[in-house]
Amino acid sequence: MKQQAVCVYLGEALGRYGFGGGHPFDAGRMRSFEEGATSAGVLPRVERREPAIADRATIERFHTSAYVERVVRQSKTGEGYLDYGDTPAFPGAYDAAAAVVGSTVDAVHRLMRGDSRRAFVPIAGLHHARRDRAGGFCVFNDCGVAIEVLKADYRLDTIAYVDIDAHHGDGVYYDFEDDPAVVYADLHEDGRFLYPGTGAAEETGRGPALGTKLNIPMPPYSDEAAFRAAWPRVEAHVEAHLEKARPGFILFQCGADSVAGDPLTHLQYSPACHTYAAARLCTLADRFCEGRILGMGGGGYNHDNIAAAWSGVLRAFVEAG
Repeated sequence: MKQQAVCVYLGEALGRYGFGGGHPFDAGRMRSFEEGATSAGVLPRVERREPAIADRATIERFHTSAYVERVVRQSKTGEGYLDYGDTPAFPGAYDAAAAVVGSTVDAVHRLMRGDSRRAFVPIAGLHHARRDRAGGFCVFNDCGVAIEVLKADYRLDTIAYVDIDAHHGDGVYYDFEDDPAVVYADLHEDGRFLYPGTGAAEETGRGPALGTKLNIPMPPYSDEAAFRAAWPRVEAHVEAHLEKARPGFILFQCGADSVAGDPLTHLQYSPACHTYAAARLCTLADRFCEGRILGMGGGGYNHDNIAAAWSGVLRAFVEAG
């Protein structure tokens, strides 16, 4: 049987990452994606993979031991918050977050080994967590762990991180702000109007990494036309930024909260933006990365948008071959 070019991570361990009590990041988000991708006819065209569980040493490749210990401790009681009020602890939080990190890292290894050309992890892309704390519904930053693995295990000189979530990926930006190996491109709602309030256009990296980071703050209510205008191969746009860098791997955080109708944000993209971005990134991955691109679901709090946007990403991965 021919190996599928695309794999997707689905399973109970991954679906447990979510918060109860009416929290917008609920545990039903993965199911909404799975149902949408099945209805769209794309899920039967990919290889399904069970979630992988990261060990503590893997998590600590990005996070401090003291913070990980705090998550372990509060995970037992489910009491309190792991940040200043957005990210509550819950019983089993450590195990659920370890499944997110483990699945993302497992996907990295599969792509680097050539077992698959593309991979998608729907409950992933937790881009707000910092090395020593949670943030914005994110317990552990699987993106940051993936970057550390790619740098240390595979000695990649250049890793691209592309983020179209409505929220700025501050946990990735600031913890790699001075790292020239991480080429960063982030289209997000202007931080003057949305959490976490960061990601100004003037933030382009620091020290040896100056110029390797691209932040594109989008005005509230920006639509598909505005998104596409920010993408082309011209100066200070996403594709030009990546082409100049010639990365060896692309991490794609494709949060669905930038789609019109999300209850927490103001952007007005259509799901076609996610399909377009995924297809364009696949073209770049084929040119520079031997096809390697890892999609991570990120945010999104309207379940219909989750189903449509992430199914579009997966379809683009499949059709790119």
